[in-house]
Amino acid sequence: MFSGTEVKVCGITRRGDALDALELGADLLGFNFYPESPRCVSLDLAKELAADLPESRKVAVVVLPDPSLLETLRGHGFGIVQIHYAQAATDIERLEQWSTLVGPEKLWLAPRRAPGESLDERALSLADTWLWDAFKADAFGGTGRTSDWAGFKSMRERFPDKNWVLAGGLGPDNIRDAVTETGTTRIDLNSGIEISPGMKDRNRLERVKSEIGALRAD
Repeated sequence: MFSGTEVKVCGITRRGDALDALELGADLLGFNFYPESPRCVSLDLAKELAADLPESRKVAVVVLPDPSLLETLRGHGFGIVQIHYAQAATDIERLEQWSTLVGPEKLWLAPRRAPGESLDERALSLADTWLWDAFKADAFGGTGRTSDWAGFKSMRERFPDKNWVLAGGLGPDNIRDAVTETGTTRIDLNSGIEISPGMKDRNRLERVKSEIGALRAD
């Protein structure tokens, strides 16, 4: 953890980045299996990158997966599955299927919602953890845009029994503001600590850790 803040470093594509993240205190590493993502890795590469990492710390990131993919991921030792989907185009029955296959305690749901579109609260019982990301009509995460912090704070306060993970362009220059304004204790780091897509910058990650540490000490 970073001074009491749970940290997931997502979009890992290099072994060195994985080791740096763990050394600095990251709790979770995310591996992207969405073919259209510049951070997409194969299952074989992900196993290599996550060698010796416990299942509970490995997060498989997917978009609109079919059941066979979820079965495959489970067989490859991923303790958490993070599913991105377009809320307006995904029916509740499909979310229920994902929840049944993965289990609410291991499922992170990351709905893509247009500005002004409320979270479908019927789905809240289907996952223990919810990732709050920025909206971009043609992308699922990793956009570098900041998310709706006020909306995140509102959901976190209304449903404190859920785990709320703040994502969206978080890095050393805005992490203090993000934590202060939302009160979050869980963050997802990706584009904001990169040199280029899939290439993490240890210095930026160190700076994020330092900023959170200084904030918690205030």
